[in-house]
Amino acid sequence: MWLALDSSCLTLSLALVRPTGELVEHVLVPPPTKQSDALPGVIEALLSKHGLTMKEVTGLVSGLGPGSFTGLRIGLSCLKGLSYALRVPLVGVSSLQALALDGPDETELLCVSVVKKNELYLGRYRRGGDVVTALEPETSLTLEAFATRLLATPDARACGPAIPDYRAALEALGVPPAQLLAHPHVPSAVALARLCTMPAAYDAQATFSLEPHYLRGSGAEENPKFPPLPGVESKARLLNPKEP
Repeated sequence: MWLALDSSCLTLSLALVRPTGELVEHVLVPPPTKQSDALPGVIEALLSKHGLTMKEVTGLVSGLGPGSFTGLRIGLSCLKGLSYALRVPLVGVSSLQALALDGPDETELLCVSVVKKNELYLGRYRRGGDVVTALEPETSLTLEAFATRLLATPDARACGPAIPDYRAALEALGVPPAQLLAHPHVPSAVALARLCTMPAAYDAQATFSLEPHYLRGSGAEENPKFPPLPGVESKARLLNPKEP
């Protein structure tokens, strides 16, 4: 049995999936429940509901974001601990790519999650059946720049956790409502499991080297009141570190 989890936004997505791809159950835990309060109890409850124990979990899948720094750390830390304790493989998948798998087929998809006020993470994809192709590297941009991208590509459709928060603002910037999809609005743990390639065996180094998709520094790293220590690279784990 595989256990998949995405904690990149405020709604926790958790799924039990058989290695054959058969879904056992998918659970969403929305706000106001905090993910730090829900995990790992919600995992144990889901397994128990189906008469399973942790010993019957043979693979773990984590959403890697980009998204909430705190949420990603909570979810990935939980699964890393389980991977180590159970000696089962852990793999990661982009949360934005998971959104694309649940989006319309053969359509340019602009999948977005929230960075902070008026700033978004963006993944540009196209889905063909069960294959999701990245059209460019994931990045971050302002709300205004995202609106400009949508207006320049009228056939594209936008989806993801940022759409409910910024629909009104995007429409005020001239974006047609038809370009802003109501669903998917949460990266699905089921999609993560469908997209992953599960290793045959546990690899401790692979488990503990797995990191979220940090496309930018955290608020603490970018706070001018607390500059990094001399000689210490504060953004060493970013996929695309900012140039000095």
